[in-house]
Amino acid sequence: MNVVWFKRDLRIEDHEALLEASRRGPVLPLYILEPGLWKQPDVSQRHWVFLNDCLHELNASLKDLGQPLIIKRGGAVEVLEELYQRHTIKALWSHQETWNAWTYERDKAVKQWCRTKHVPWHEPSQNGVIRRLRDRDGWAGRWYGQMKKPVLDSPVALQSIQETSDTLPSAAELGLPVDALGSLQEGGRREGLKLLQGFLSERGEAYTKEMSTPVTAFESCSRLSAHLAFGTISVREAFQASEWRSQEIKRMPRGMKGKWPSALRSFSGRLRWHCHFIQKLEDEPRIEFENMHPAYDGLRDSGFNEIFFEAWKAGKTGYPMVDACMRALSATGWLNFRMRAMLMSFSSYHLWLHWRQPALHLAKLFTDYEPGIHYSQVQMQSGTTGINAIRIYNPIKQGIDQDPEGTFIRQWIPELCDMDQSFIHTPWLAKSQMADYPMPVVDEKTARKAAAGKIYGLRKNNTSHKAVAQEIVNKHGSRKSGLPRAAGRKARKDNKQEELPL
Repeated sequence: MNVVWFKRDLRIEDHEALLEASRRGPVLPLYILEPGLWKQPDVSQRHWVFLNDCLHELNASLKDLGQPLIIKRGGAVEVLEELYQRHTIKALWSHQETWNAWTYERDKAVKQWCRTKHVPWHEPSQNGVIRRLRDRDGWAGRWYGQMKKPVLDSPVALQSIQETSDTLPSAAELGLPVDALGSLQEGGRREGLKLLQGFLSERGEAYTKEMSTPVTAFESCSRLSAHLAFGTISVREAFQASEWRSQEIKRMPRGMKGKWPSALRSFSGRLRWHCHFIQKLEDEPRIEFENMHPAYDGLRDSGFNEIFFEAWKAGKTGYPMVDACMRALSATGWLNFRMRAMLMSFSSYHLWLHWRQPALHLAKLFTDYEPGIHYSQVQMQSGTTGINAIRIYNPIKQGIDQDPEGTFIRQWIPELCDMDQSFIHTPWLAKSQMADYPMPVVDEKTARKAAAGKIYGLRKNNTSHKAVAQEIVNKHGSRKSGLPRAAGRKARKDNKQEELPL
């Protein structure tokens, strides 16, 4: 039989590994529940809840084909060895995975097991990320080529194989701390397709304008990021659905197109950025733990202010926009890109915290946690890539710009629900109305200037900074060649911001 190992590709449609394996004989669809993975510091109960939804629906889809999903608990090598002892394994199939360091080391162990047992391991790419990439030249063109290939059908049927399946453990059995979940997104392919259709037909028209403010982003963004992270929908499916909708809009009379052309260009471009960032971690796994540019080593290593960190995690920094965003994220598992960037920027600059601990906390909060995107963005907002402009978000200005009426702030900070409108972004100026809301943990202007001075000073005084930064650009930077003309213009604009608010 062929074993198809499902990881972050929890669907049967546009699943090359499953389809190709099914063409070569009986298939055992396998999901390995690895307790070691769930002990890692970047996973949480909300990931587990979303995963459960996805696995239940995947199992139902596979049952309809004649062979249910087989779930096994244990280490990957141990599970495969156990199956090997009872079955003749013709080949192992799975999509390439670029996830955290733990899964990287696990895959190396599985590869060694396959070599020892003479079991071929086929790993097709599912998202445009290229393994063993020599350089970025032509990457964008290859990505578009991958996205334009036909979406693959699911197998017509699977032959039944006798194999018992383990039950899924509870979050408590896995040792996952109880998560204060509010309105978490529902997992599973049906929900992902519903979101995609709703975004492309109705919700997404004002995407370009409304993605930046949390007042509108929860509705106007696609909300597909968690489904892309768990693979209930492929990037190619989302891209082609967007392209189909773009062609439909083009055929409409000019007056009926509305804001759709801009919205769809923005969405399509961000699907490419999705893979662009994952490619960075694929090419350089160390950036999960180390500064991308070594000149910043030691910059924030002398002491870690736990009081600041706890205030930031609890949404009690005294800055309403920061705290409202953290509380919303904690309750829902999602936040739009600009506000994610502000949260990270505030912790790294104003609070001068090393990015690693805040990054792990956010990873556990983001239902759509994708390490390749996450650590690139974390380092970008902390100023440690060496190649991006230093952007220190002023949380007061962000509040005024993105939530001028204080609607979002009042929704998530009940202590400020009765605050006078003129003080909603600076409540410390009206102490009598603050109730139990805290005073600011730092002075915004003083902290911002101090952080900027340290970062700019390092860049100016480090003689090798520019040369090393150029090496990083050569390795990870976006390329304009290979893009369609319109996409090239979009890439030149996005290369300055590299935002990903799906």
